[in-house]
Amino acid sequence: MSITFTLDGQEVLVEEGKTLLEAARENGLDIPTICFHEATTSNALCRLCVVEVEGQRVLQPACIVKAGAGMKVQTRSEKVIRARRTILEMLASTMDLSDAPEILAMMDEYGASSERFPDAERRETPVIDDNPMYVRDYSKCLLCWRCVQVCADDAQYTFAINFNGRGFETQIGTFFDKAIPETTCVLCGQCVGVCPTGALKPKREFLLEQGMSPQEISVLNIGRKRRKN
Repeated sequence: MSITFTLDGQEVLVEEGKTLLEAARENGLDIPTICFHEATTSNALCRLCVVEVEGQRVLQPACIVKAGAGMKVQTRSEKVIRARRTILEMLASTMDLSDAPEILAMMDEYGASSERFPDAERRETPVIDDNPMYVRDYSKCLLCWRCVQVCADDAQYTFAINFNGRGFETQIGTFFDKAIPETTCVLCGQCVGVCPTGALKPKREFLLEQGMSPQEISVLNIGRKRRKN
């Protein structure tokens, strides 16, 4: 069954049950997202995909709100653009986005300034290097939940990582802060694959960025394998 509603002034026809995000993309309209990923469950955490729905008091997250018959939706109204710009500026003021090119491109598109909130407290944590596959740099983590979901029942069912802490101190971590090899992690790499900011980074890529040569990395890996055996 299909429904008709108005999207940026144009009447569109979509299948019932589609989200506003899906409907927009099917009709060639781009709505920016961060926490959304095709392989994980949408939870509307980042709020970057908000749109304006006539009759609704607040902006609606397009990744979870279903398209309804007769809706009138604006994806780039002044209110929407201002909200997205503010979200991006808040992210830039509290975390390291240097390994998030897609988000940096969004900042350029929306005219977001990284200096908007100069007094904001930044997330600064040491890099955790405790396993042979990837490193964890939570100063670059925006808590999008992708890695937690893909590690849990959206894909891998290992439940090795989850949220730790509360409020500003919240971060992704392991139970009781155990090292990755001491958890249920199977080093599948799916969490690294869905991370949008480089907070989870392949070990080889990290070492190359630190100035190690491919030859040095190979020698290091051989040494690890010998110690393991």
